[in-house]
Amino acid sequence: MAPIDSDDNRTAGEGEELRAGRRKAARYVVPVAVMGVAAATIGLVPALADSGDPDLPKVTAEQLIEKIAKSDVQQMSGTVRINTDLGLPDLGGLESGLMSGMSGGPGAGGDDEGSAADPSAKLTELVSGSHTLRVAADGPDRQKLSLLENAAEYSLIHNGDDVWGYDSESNEVYHSTTSGRDGRPEKDVPEKDVPATPKDFADQALKAVDDTTSVTVGGTAQVAGRDAYRLVVEPKQDGSTVGAITVAVDAETGTPLKFTLTPASGGAAVVDVGFTEVSFAKPDASTFDFTPPEGAKVTEADESTKAPEHGRPAEGGLAEGLDGLEVVGEGWNAIATFDTGAGGGLPTASPDGDLGALGGFLGSFGDQVKGDFGSGTVFKTRLVNALITDDGKIYAGAVTKDALVKAADAAQ
Repeated sequence: MAPIDSDDNRTAGEGEELRAGRRKAARYVVPVAVMGVAAATIGLVPALADSGDPDLPKVTAEQLIEKIAKSDVQQMSGTVRINTDLGLPDLGGLESGLMSGMSGGPGAGGDDEGSAADPSAKLTELVSGSHTLRVAADGPDRQKLSLLENAAEYSLIHNGDDVWGYDSESNEVYHSTTSGRDGRPEKDVPEKDVPATPKDFADQALKAVDDTTSVTVGGTAQVAGRDAYRLVVEPKQDGSTVGAITVAVDAETGTPLKFTLTPASGGAAVVDVGFTEVSFAKPDASTFDFTPPEGAKVTEADESTKAPEHGRPAEGGLAEGLDGLEVVGEGWNAIATFDTGAGGGLPTASPDGDLGALGGFLGSFGDQVKGDFGSGTVFKTRLVNALITDDGKIYAGAVTKDALVKAADAAQ
């Protein structure tokens, strides 16, 4: 079927309302290494939910998209299970240091080790492996996320003007307030650069929907004991490493309950995030109370003199100077390109060892390639691939090795 024209049978006012809803549904930022592509418009295939269990009223894909965008759940609590499998080798802890360096977390700025409870570094753990979270929300001023680990727990709590991070293993506390640098409330606190719930992932998937995308309703399901529709998002273009994204949408509230991304190469999901328990009742007010435990080390946000500004890498971090980043291609085949300005292929050394460690990491599972651009190394995961040329250029995206080589050749 041909995609639905998003302006058909809709008044100007209705169109503005829908666009506003879509903007509201896209509050979170997912790293390029997880999702890759963002787009502006929607093209939908009107498949109906006509199979599966439970038996729910039929809806079109566009109606389900609108239901998600208009969802306004203010109160909820539940348990979320996150499984991420990019197919990376065992790095023996190297990945934590690299993530910290790129995000500007503790230790990224130099000698200042920062706080083990700083969420800017702690939440990057969610981008790999399996994790269990407890989440709760009561309106825009009270949210809590707890990362459960073996015998320890990390909690991020937003209650009124205060934002607390607490790491039970180190008994450290990180405290900041919702007052922005210009004196106005910082609305993004404590929203996360790293996605944690099915809604976080689904919002980014919907931003990637354009006329290069097929969107259908693939039946129904039950998630955490609730009836849901299955929204299926698939690239139409060849060359993407994304096979399909499936979002289980709560039939009553429109809240995404489960998000699954499967690769084009097949096999297990790269990302699988879903509620195992969920309630839309008002959480107890005490859920959001926090007092630093006796003896805990408390770090105030303004005491972290070397902490980077929000959205900027720490001085000396691996992401420093990426203001020259460009994007070529469109839709699911978009590729981020960056010229490091230094030849020699993979980095082999740096004063702090970060770049040398990165070079060894990439080289351990990279493929040597050649083309009109010259030669370089492609390193691969099950979702994101990157080409580092011998003259210092980087091409990365959720695309195949051949697509990266083609992009490098076209840039000559």
